[in-house]
Amino acid sequence: MSTAADLDMRVPSGTTLLNGWGRTAPSAAHVVAPASAGEVAAVLSGAGKAGGAVPRGLGRSYGDAAQCAGGVVISSGRLDRVLGWDPDSGTLRAGAGASLDALMRQFVPRGWFVPVTPGTRHVSLGGAVAADIHGKNHHGDGSFGRYVQSLTLVSPTGAHRLSPGDDDAGSYWATVGGMGMTGLVTDVSLRLIAIETAYMRVDTERADNLDEVMSRMTDSDADFRYSVAWIDCLAKGARLGRGVLTGAEHAQLADLPARLRGQPHAFAPRQRLDVPFTAPGGLLNPLTVAAFNELWFRKAPRRRQGEILSLAAFFHPLDGVGSWNRLYGRRGFLQYQFVVPHAGSEVVRRALEALGAAGVPSFLAVLKRFGPRDPAPLSFPIEGWTLALDIPVGARRLGAVLDDVDEMVAAAGGRVYLAKDARLRPELLPVMYPELDHWRARCRVLDPEGIMTSDLGRRLGWLEANPA
Repeated sequence: MSTAADLDMRVPSGTTLLNGWGRTAPSAAHVVAPASAGEVAAVLSGAGKAGGAVPRGLGRSYGDAAQCAGGVVISSGRLDRVLGWDPDSGTLRAGAGASLDALMRQFVPRGWFVPVTPGTRHVSLGGAVAADIHGKNHHGDGSFGRYVQSLTLVSPTGAHRLSPGDDDAGSYWATVGGMGMTGLVTDVSLRLIAIETAYMRVDTERADNLDEVMSRMTDSDADFRYSVAWIDCLAKGARLGRGVLTGAEHAQLADLPARLRGQPHAFAPRQRLDVPFTAPGGLLNPLTVAAFNELWFRKAPRRRQGEILSLAAFFHPLDGVGSWNRLYGRRGFLQYQFVVPHAGSEVVRRALEALGAAGVPSFLAVLKRFGPRDPAPLSFPIEGWTLALDIPVGARRLGAVLDDVDEMVAAAGGRVYLAKDARLRPELLPVMYPELDHWRARCRVLDPEGIMTSDLGRRLGWLEANPA
């Protein structure tokens, strides 16, 4: 097998223009959708001569991580079946193309929930491993790779069954957070968590500035399994970083009002709205975002305890709006996320000041605290503070401001999230990820001919010892 035409004979395929959820930097690739580990191996055997290959789940990485211009993109969409379930241990085995949404719809009514979820349910199991996703509970529970019991990886050197407990060579942790560069994960065994209801018990409070936000989160995070703060990134002066804090626990049956106790595990979230067209440029600008931020801050209660929310309302509110990324217009948007150690917490303030001074709007700015990191060399979370921002492309001085913030983050011992990156300068990658060479060495063992590649990897030169 050596050509795109040969690939057509193996699995359903076609050449497609692809982009990330941020809708920036599209590129064309030959898309294939294997239905078994054997078909994945067949695709990889010819992908080197076809321009390289990268896995792709549901396309929810924001930048160019799941694109391979001129090469092969291997969709996991047909690898989506539940393969096994042990209710005694809460261990699920499923194909890597299964979405968190599908798994929640099947297992929440049985009293089980995924141990880590990002801000959307529309993430595949394989993508969750590749990005080592984190959620609002990282400060206590860590990231996704901690809950995987084992996985099957098909790399250019063959099929490998990997687990964190038997990882002397480091292949498991190179795959977790490795953004698909070790091969394609075909199935995952995952430990779920038991829940008594499909609801959350949520406390909400307002804080008038960044110091107050960070102080309250530091004091209260240990009291909540889930904790997050929305930040007004355009507020200035004494109001800089004002925010709305939420802390939550899974609700017990006794917490629910009588009307909900009859079906405590009911879970059937619906899409309430859809964005049917791409919004005109400029819809989200400093004026409209500032108005939204003022409204959002003012509508939040000064303090409210014990509010009962559905799982979907607490974890995935944007999933109720279909194609919401179209609101950012034809040029798309960047989701920029960084983390700095606790000792570098001042970088959060300096970043907000820089963004505010340049008038760079962020429709959604989220602050969280991370707990201890896991052993994965390219996993994003390290212990400290993380700030995530959604920023329209085209904002005035955007590139220069984010370059400056990158420098602050790197100098503080922090890093940016590669699953969301669309513009990091390659020379900063080894500074932010000091175990990069260790990860590269493991990739060379699993993929000695360098078949696995992506637009992200090429842009950052991350498989080369000295990126250009």
